Amino acid sequence: MNSAVSEAALIGLDWGTSSFRAYLIGKDGQVREQKSAAQGIMAIKDRDFEGAFRSLLSSWSGHFSLPVIASGMITSRNGWVETPYVPVPAGKDALASRLVPYRVDSGLEIHFVPGLNASHDAAPDVMRGEEVQVVGASAEAKGEGHVVLPGTHSKWVKVEAGRIVDFHTFMTGEVFAALKTHTILGTLMTGGSFSCEGFEQGVRSGLCGDGDLLHRLFHVRTLPLFDRLPRTAAADYLSGILIGSEIRSGLASHKNGDAVTLIGRGDLTDRYACALTVAGMKSRIASETVVASGLFEIAKSAGLTS
Repeated sequence: MNSAVSEAALIGLDWGTSSFRAYLIGKDGQVREQKSAAQGIMAIKDRDFEGAFRSLLSSWSGHFSLPVIASGMITSRNGWVETPYVPVPAGKDALASRLVPYRVDSGLEIHFVPGLNASHDAAPDVMRGEEVQVVGASAEAKGEGHVVLPGTHSKWVKVEAGRIVDFHTFMTGEVFAALKTHTILGTLMTGGSFSCEGFEQGVRSGLCGDGDLLHRLFHVRTLPLFDRLPRTAAADYLSGILIGSEIRSGLASHKNGDAVTLIGRGDLTDRYACALTVAGMKSRIASETVVASGLFEIAKSAGLTS
């Protein structure tokens, strides 16, 4: 065992619906080793989460006496242990004070992080897992003001003094998939490489939507129909309209002149960075291990690490 691994002080789990990520974290909060697998909670047979944990992390078995902290959908009703939702405003201390410890027969103890909830127009909004990433971004000094987590259900989070004070969820990714696959908008779309021009054109349309998104969405069909948009760009145009509309609403809900911190990787995060540029906003991307930083900060606040 190398010295870096032997100095590990915490095992952190980010266990979602479709993926599993684990981090062996040192006393200084730095990641010593990490593992990932396409073994989200819905893929675990017979809900044997302990068995999956031990199998996926078998090479770390010598560290199973360390504190273990877990976040994400593993803490949901469909996960290992359901945790409550903590109302905003809340930061790492509030999350640490509401950790749910769970000890299995073998003696392994895991501390599950609660989710967060907010309320808008008498309706609840919730998150599970994203709150830990935002805590990590704040610890990395990249998380004040706007924090945006692109995804199937994108989150716009307002952070002040290291605490999440409000957030809004946008079903942008899911709506895109539904419109493309199950409506007439998809009939004129053909495959092709990413169309930056088509995407940015869609973003501009979404940004100036003024509440008429349902009308502007029909342009995804009519523009290719009249050869004013290549069919190969139609999907990117649709993506742009939806992301532009989200940004318009997000900026209205979380007014702040600072740069937007993006938490994520890959094509989708790049699209948001591009769309924010079109909107006249600067953006920056948090580190790849931001969730590990958040888990460490919460564990430290809870006294699980020295």
